[in-house]
Amino acid sequence: MQANDPRQNRLIAALPAEDYARIAPALELVPIPLGHALYEPGVHMRHVYFPIDSIVSLLCVMEDGGSAEIAVVGNEGVVGVSLFMGGETTPSRAVVQGGGHAYRMKSQMLKEEFDRAGAMQHVLLHYTQALLTQMGQTAVCNRHHTLDQQLCRWLLLALDRLASHELIMTQELIANMLGVRREGVTEAAGNLQRAGLIEYHRGHINVLDRPGLEARACECYAVVKREYDRLLS
Repeated sequence: MQANDPRQNRLIAALPAEDYARIAPALELVPIPLGHALYEPGVHMRHVYFPIDSIVSLLCVMEDGGSAEIAVVGNEGVVGVSLFMGGETTPSRAVVQGGGHAYRMKSQMLKEEFDRAGAMQHVLLHYTQALLTQMGQTAVCNRHHTLDQQLCRWLLLALDRLASHELIMTQELIANMLGVRREGVTEAAGNLQRAGLIEYHRGHINVLDRPGLEARACECYAVVKREYDRLLS
């Protein structure tokens, strides 16, 4: 597989050769930098995005400007499920939390492919079920588990979608994702660093002990990972 091949995205890779050949000319490689908003609430969605080496956070945004992450999307998925589920807009905000690249497709092309009721529809519906599991588990985690556990879950989900063990992420951005105060993230990150699980310095998080991170995380990470592996294998 060549560098920057659409099949670096697991959904596209799962398509039969005939289906892939049909959509390949409609896939456009685009850079998506850290902090860039792919969608804003209520704005017409013109494209869907298939990340290959980037991570996108889906956020619920409050009237006062506060926000909290409801799901994270990487090379296992697609950003823009509302388009094939019957909507032209979404109430959530999609922000790049790990810069890189994605292949985008015009919304009309995706709808036409979905309406064929073939392999693309099957793959997208399986992914949507996995995404709903992640959203539900995130809500439970935010309500019942400690910030240390939430941060572990968040880091592990990000690692699953990246090729390296290093994340470029400020504490302020993490706080916005988790819907907590920055001081809370500082304390939680400090706890993980003192335990020898991560190394954090000026927006760079290097995971030193992934098994230790998994052991410290709550069950929410494992539930989400099992469902993605089951549905997208």
